[in-house]
Amino acid sequence: MDSIATSPWLQAFWSIVIGALGGVACALLGCFLILKRLSLLGDAIGHGVLPGIAVAVLLTGQLGGVGIVLGAMAFGVLTAFLTELLSTGCQVTEDASLGVVFTSLFAAGVVLISVFLSHYDLDPGCVLMGNFTNALFVTIDWNGLEIPRAVPNLLLALGLTVAFVTLFWKELKISSFDPALASAMGYPAALLHYLFVALVAACTVTAFESMGSILVLAMLVVPPATANLLTDRLAVMLLWAAGLAVSASVFGYLLASRWVFPSGCNVAGMIATVAGGQFVLVLLLAPRHGILARFWRHWRLALRIAGEEILGSLYRTEEAGQLPTRITLKEHVLPGWLVKLAFARLRRHGWIESIGVELWQLTATGRKQGESIVRAHRLWEAFLGQNFELPLDHLHAPAARMEHFIGPQLQTELAAQLQEPNVDPHGKQIP
Repeated sequence: MDSIATSPWLQAFWSIVIGALGGVACALLGCFLILKRLSLLGDAIGHGVLPGIAVAVLLTGQLGGVGIVLGAMAFGVLTAFLTELLSTGCQVTEDASLGVVFTSLFAAGVVLISVFLSHYDLDPGCVLMGNFTNALFVTIDWNGLEIPRAVPNLLLALGLTVAFVTLFWKELKISSFDPALASAMGYPAALLHYLFVALVAACTVTAFESMGSILVLAMLVVPPATANLLTDRLAVMLLWAAGLAVSASVFGYLLASRWVFPSGCNVAGMIATVAGGQFVLVLLLAPRHGILARFWRHWRLALRIAGEEILGSLYRTEEAGQLPTRITLKEHVLPGWLVKLAFARLRRHGWIESIGVELWQLTATGRKQGESIVRAHRLWEAFLGQNFELPLDHLHAPAARMEHFIGPQLQTELAAQLQEPNVDPHGKQIP
């Protein structure tokens, strides 16, 4: 059987496994950080655990083991506690308290390492950037199978994360969206928060050696933020975040390989870069929250409103017994190009027809549409006039905006509430 040291395929496989295991564990926790609006807390914990690592090495004399995890957890909780203490008890803003706490603790960790642990192979640069190569070659025998030593640790971190989320699913869900409600319902919100912070610290320090803090912090934020653009359901968000973390690990390793970069490329950096690329792609193309989707919705709304303004204006012209004239809609501040497109759309639907050069009139179908717009406008004016003490000249502007969002059903309800009025406050007939 080939060993990891001699087989490029095994090296590729285990590198992807390490990145995927650590990435999924961080991404699952990151979903709750995103929902709690505590993304910067993950960054703070990632930096604040460094003195915990240093203290654990000083006390145990070992660079690995349970001691480092416990030290990181303790300082992770300390980071969250000091941040909350400064922001709530010392009148310091939350972002400022985060900056003060994590930079101070990180600096203290660097000082401890450089002064007291200079004879240990504990490199802050390695902690930041990670070292997939060394992690691969430090192996153990697992039932006759040679695997990297980092894999069981990452599996344990992922297992604890999944168990924690499963066990406290209801409590995490409520506290993520409404912490005050969670406390009112009797859930120990503060205890749950600190347990969650301790788990974040444990996962980050477990992944530091192989993945580095830059990639760990990226996995805590970027896949969850990407998943949040793709769905509004928490369970689906967790699945999306996990899948994005795995795909970033796969494609990141492939792009960092010597097939693409013959001189070599940092694997952790490339995985984080791919995760960022995923976010940008989803930010543009997400079906509901993406930039293009929002632009399309706004464009369709603008085109619909312009068309309804035209229908309403034509209906009022016919109502007054005037010949149709050119409609510019300047009073509605609509650009000319949008009006032209709206005219084309109305003609395509068969709601208006041309009766001369730049002269239009409503068809039977279009007249019904225009009548509905005018009815909604005048009903809303009547509603405002009956329920609010507004001058008559203050009724038109809000009604002009609301008429586009009052459909037939709401018109019926408004008319019933107003006791079927025949005229609006200006004395005009309500269709």
